[in-house]
Amino acid sequence: MPDLIKLYIRSCVIGFAVAAVFVALLLGFDVMNMWRLVSGSDIGVLAVAVLWVLHGIVFAGVQFGYAVMSQGRDDDDDDEPGGGTPIREHAVVRVPVDTTTRSHFGRRPHR
Repeated sequence: MPDLIKLYIRSCVIGFAVAAVFVALLLGFDVMNMWRLVSGSDIGVLAVAVLWVLHGIVFAGVQFGYAVMSQGRDDDDDDEPGGGTPIREHAVVRVPVDTTTRSHFGRRPHR
């Protein structure tokens, strides 16, 4: 199996585990009376499953993005700037403008 697929699966497992803890904390602390709503409804299990899956997708994406972005980083060389686009100096170029034909933003020019 390619390393990228292994990284993606590992990130998904971590993301869904973090989402499970997050949803458990939401229900445990009864945020916005969520535990009372879920426990008093006949489709409360479905609501918790949807909440877990959607948060799992978000947290897995964040975990995978963090894992990909931190691959090329070497923690010993924090003093030097990393990759990216090099900054280039731009020269100032003068552009001649014919002021006799300007419309002055829709107003008539003064004569």
